[in-house]
Amino acid sequence: MTVTNPNDTWANAVEAARPGTWRVASSGCRRQTAVLFDAEHLITSQHALHGAERVEVCDDTGTAHAAELVGSDDGLDLALLRLTKPATATSHAPLQRADIAALRVGQPVFALGRPGAQIRASLRIVGLLSDSFRTPRGGQLERYIESDRGLPDGFEGGPLVDVEGRLIGMNSSSVLRGADLSVSHADLTRSVAELVAHGRIRRGYLGVACQTVRLPAALRSALSQRSGALVLDTEAAGPAQAAGLVFGDVIVTLDGAAIRGPRELSSALRDKLGQPLDLGILRNGVLQHVPVTAAERA
Repeated sequence: MTVTNPNDTWANAVEAARPGTWRVASSGCRRQTAVLFDAEHLITSQHALHGAERVEVCDDTGTAHAAELVGSDDGLDLALLRLTKPATATSHAPLQRADIAALRVGQPVFALGRPGAQIRASLRIVGLLSDSFRTPRGGQLERYIESDRGLPDGFEGGPLVDVEGRLIGMNSSSVLRGADLSVSHADLTRSVAELVAHGRIRRGYLGVACQTVRLPAALRSALSQRSGALVLDTEAAGPAQAAGLVFGDVIVTLDGAAIRGPRELSSALRDKLGQPLDLGILRNGVLQHVPVTAAERA
């Protein structure tokens, strides 16, 4: 029987991910890593670029490539770069994707970085997993993934990979202060598609100022939820005002999905630009349904 040495397995994982782990080499940018997402695009940490529109990136062989900023998703600390000439060499292989649903707390993983010419690896474990999470800057994570310790210098924007070298996500210490998160490749894929199509992240909004409010006992039972989003104000000529929402209305559903507060409302609106929506509101204790169309936040 052949016994596999775990050290070899781990070294093979790093080797598999090495061609897709690049270095951001431009002066004026913090030392950081980038991930080759496909033959044309790289992803990296947005905050470390310091607003640079054009950068130089280096592949695994040390060859420099020109790249331009396609757009950023501040909510995910994501910058999308487009190579001036797509990476066609067989050594320029985008990372394969891991099964995010199969992740478990305690699973060994690697953060990879290329702060210099050579790749570096940091062994860690998956420290925390949870369901969807809204970041302080408005990004939406369908899967919250946190590793167990701080990122080494220069690892920002680099990949978190499993023991087979498959991409779990992009590492960032800036999505949530005090936590080293990995933005999953599933969340990154959605954001990348939006940036490629529009050059920016379009966010739907209704133009309401809300706060979470606890519902009366009878309504909690009838609606099977404990809270809603109390309307405090509406933006002049905004979608909510045009739909007739007023101070004191309580938003409880959006297209049938429960809305328990402002964060859920913002998350539910993200992908519904220009769509006719059914807004369930409580007005004077009576459930009403109001048609509304989400507009794009400037």
